[in-house]
Amino acid sequence: AGAMLAALAAAWSLLAAAFLAALLLLRQAPALRPGGVGPVISGLFQDLIRYGKTKRGCGQLPGWLRLLQVPKRWFTHFYVVSVLWNGFLLICLFRAEFLGESFPSWIQDMHHALGRDSQSKDLGKVKLFLCFKVAGFCRLTDNEHFSALLVLLLLWLHSCRRLAECLWTSVFSSGVIHIVQYCFGLGYYIAVGSTVLCQVPTNVRNGKKLSVQICWHHIIGVTMYIWASLHQHRCLAILANLRKSRSGKVVSLSHSVPFGDWFESVSCPHYFAELLIYVSMAITLGIHNVTWWCVVMYVLFNQALAAVLCHEFYQKNFSSYPKHRKAFIPLV
Repeated sequence: AGAMLAALAAAWSLLAAAFLAALLLLRQAPALRPGGVGPVISGLFQDLIRYGKTKRGCGQLPGWLRLLQVPKRWFTHFYVVSVLWNGFLLICLFRAEFLGESFPSWIQDMHHALGRDSQSKDLGKVKLFLCFKVAGFCRLTDNEHFSALLVLLLLWLHSCRRLAECLWTSVFSSGVIHIVQYCFGLGYYIAVGSTVLCQVPTNVRNGKKLSVQICWHHIIGVTMYIWASLHQHRCLAILANLRKSRSGKVVSLSHSVPFGDWFESVSCPHYFAELLIYVSMAITLGIHNVTWWCVVMYVLFNQALAAVLCHEFYQKNFSSYPKHRKAFIPLV
């Protein structure tokens, strides 16, 4: 059981390491020049890590590479998939916990493959642990189940908000993303919800309904989630308003320097807010969940790579760009 869950954590760690390596290689990649093996490899690397405005100024891509680009506005599809998939998982977990129903057989098979069912043999050995809540103590099993349900709800609400912002707030230009990035994004939102579900054994309930246990980490995590989500929405609205008139009509698709909210400190505060949202979920799960912290590490390096590229774009294209702004994390 532990080995299979360790493999899940290792998979997220490997993804985090891949984006860290890309971040470190970014400044080492040779400039794009026509012809030669080195420039071709560099071109493929740059094409895979960049999207939207950050693809500009990297040289003319070969025709066959341009065929592998899809519109950046297809980001919307990520959140459609996430709302549907993670909404389905949320319903399954809710019905299992509060109505005592069984998970679909294929979900049980997935849990069994990850070794979660076997944990039920050892749960009798787990003692009660102290948890600061409204009153009394909370059992480890109840706490795990409620925490996972709460995090899956937060993930689904995050996807709903991002989908609404893609549809009614953001203004997409003619920027593109690589088809590999697009497929990876679709798979990511399926994997991240499944990771939450796999943190809880399926058969430890023994027909009993979940007893809601509100602990200190739930309160802190949800509070942080709301705070980060509000700032992310404000920052995305600031970016969108750069292309709109006061009446809300889109008047331009060009890029401008954003000001206000967390933009005063960093170039990509919406990426920083994304990291904080995932940290808030880690806190909600109880801080001790190693697998989810591996997910957080992936988000950290993934968003850092995108933020550094955006920061360089602003610095290169706007001579008066504020020099005190950092790329991703304030003061770092």
